[in-house]
Amino acid sequence: MESTRKESLLVTYAKITAVVALYWTVSISLVFVNKSLLGGSSMGEKDAPLFVTWFQCVVTVAACLLLSYSTKLFPNIVTFPEVGSIDWAKGRKVLPLTCVFVAMITMNNLSLKYMGVAFYFVGRSLSTIFNVIFTYLILGQKTSMSAILCCAVIIGGFWLGVDQENVAGSLSALGITFGLLSAAFVSLNAIYTKRVLPVLDGSIWMLCYYNNVIACILFLPLIVGAGEVPAIFRITSEGNPNFWGLMIVAGLCGFAMGYVTGLQIKVTSPLTHNISGTAKACAQTVLATWWYAESKALLWWTSNWVVLGGSMAYAYVKQLEMKAAHDAPKPQQSELPQKHDDQVKH
Repeated sequence: MESTRKESLLVTYAKITAVVALYWTVSISLVFVNKSLLGGSSMGEKDAPLFVTWFQCVVTVAACLLLSYSTKLFPNIVTFPEVGSIDWAKGRKVLPLTCVFVAMITMNNLSLKYMGVAFYFVGRSLSTIFNVIFTYLILGQKTSMSAILCCAVIIGGFWLGVDQENVAGSLSALGITFGLLSAAFVSLNAIYTKRVLPVLDGSIWMLCYYNNVIACILFLPLIVGAGEVPAIFRITSEGNPNFWGLMIVAGLCGFAMGYVTGLQIKVTSPLTHNISGTAKACAQTVLATWWYAESKALLWWTSNWVVLGGSMAYAYVKQLEMKAAHDAPKPQQSELPQKHDDQVKH
């Protein structure tokens, strides 16, 4: 019996390790592939970041359709909601979220275009701060002093990182601006997602499908307005297989992120997911400095550790608060009706 329990525990640990490793692999791969597309040699002189982002949405829609069709062919192997036609009554309700989603992925990719991978996490670290601000302004939820102190640590690490990027001569004002906007829209996206999910019966995959279908439409006037059409013609006429291969890989990684994120939360917990994401960012930073042969000063590394530490502390504080709220005794049913009955009897 004891050996069976140990084997079961070993299988559980192995499963968790495999899922966390998968999350890290997909997430880090997506960042590096996008950096190669948006700020590396793959794009060359062809500057079309909105087209790159649009194409990733197209790949996501195609992946959803393929999985939905596979469910009909192999129902015992593949499980995916039936997608295809769009219910535009629901689509209109999803539209505000999709506008935020389009802004989020656009700002995210633009920040990566103008910012190094090593500084990418620090540049977008203020999403936690914006989350506190927006949950108060939109949802009216206040934040504890402990969580606010963690936010102050994150802000301190962010400013130290900006200062060190400036000292090193690698500071990009555009990169920081897009990073701040990306952080703001990441927070708004989380808030609007909670509001819109009930429209699609709580299905994350249906929301993913609707979001990306509508995003494909919304991106078209933005691409034209940004003057990317000539660059797109050059890209398609050249037919570079390496570029298109990276484009497809980036799209599939973007689609897979939705799955592996949910899977990691399912097999661990929201707190472990946040800690894993923070640790992944640390590994990503170290890997980026090695991959791009970048030499960073001690204070630059300190800024990263401060941001990582503040983010991890914030996740831990929020988890403790959620546990305390869950364990708090539930208020008993009001005794007013009983008192009323007693008064009637008298």
